[in-house]
Amino acid sequence: MESFSSESDYLRHLEARSLLPEGFRCATRAIRFCPKERTTSEPVPMNLSLILLDRDTPDFGAVFTRNRFPGAPVLIGRERLGQPAIRGVLVNNRISNVCTPHGVEDSLALLERLGELVGSPSDRFFAASTGIIGWQLPVEQMLNGLPDLVAGLDGTSILPMARAIMTTDAFPKVRRASVGRGSIVGIAKGAGMIEPSMATLLCFLCTDLSVGREELREHLAWCVERSLNRISVDGDQSTSDTAILLSSGRSGPADSREFREGLLEVLAGLAFDIVRNAEGVGHAMRVRVEKARDEATALGSRAPSSTLPW
Repeated sequence: MESFSSESDYLRHLEARSLLPEGFRCATRAIRFCPKERTTSEPVPMNLSLILLDRDTPDFGAVFTRNRFPGAPVLIGRERLGQPAIRGVLVNNRISNVCTPHGVEDSLALLERLGELVGSPSDRFFAASTGIIGWQLPVEQMLNGLPDLVAGLDGTSILPMARAIMTTDAFPKVRRASVGRGSIVGIAKGAGMIEPSMATLLCFLCTDLSVGREELREHLAWCVERSLNRISVDGDQSTSDTAILLSSGRSGPADSREFREGLLEVLAGLAFDIVRNAEGVGHAMRVRVEKARDEATALGSRAPSSTLPW
């Protein structure tokens, strides 16, 4: 297992992993707001983040929480899976947009404005939120921050976004795999409420390899089941868990087996990073079960599902 002598050493290592695949740009923007739910002497910080493809892609997939009370971004995301194409993902930390009276409407208003700024229909975007449950999004301040967010788009590194999406995480999480002429790069956040189906997190994966929609979704479901869905810390399941995979297709096709192996490598690495960084964790263990009758038996009471709730 890799070890690092300092935070700066670790961040230098992450920078080498963080080069964006072709066809993607990212941006982050810090804003401040006064929550309606709590009196504060100082405004509260929030980070906005954006992944934007240079052009719409029909090749995308996502996996969401199985919690029976999902947040507004998950409800929107499930609907977006039926769209013919996707352009990007808008993310905020600090507030999860769960159990609020106008959560879906608030997210849709933000995506509408984002679409206007980048010249795409609003239904070409996923939303993702993480943070405090029950607080309303500061829509006005977020809308005011979107022009600067779009103006800051850059095609070099995803590391600033890996840092911006953090909540109680102690360090950013970035993993990378080279496959054929392209790459798969993923980031994730998650430190508390770590329980399978899925473990509490936001996870965003970008690839410039050309993989068709149905095949891409099959690979994503298979790899998530064997990585993010096999970690556990505290037994609490989140309302917001989301993993999104986008393909720009800029580097041409990939061998199907090699793509799946690369995607699993990225997701398994992120899963282990989440366990290492989980709240209250002093030790991280890898458990290998051998000679079980079948996979369901090896997993114990939680049998794997052949399909995930896209």
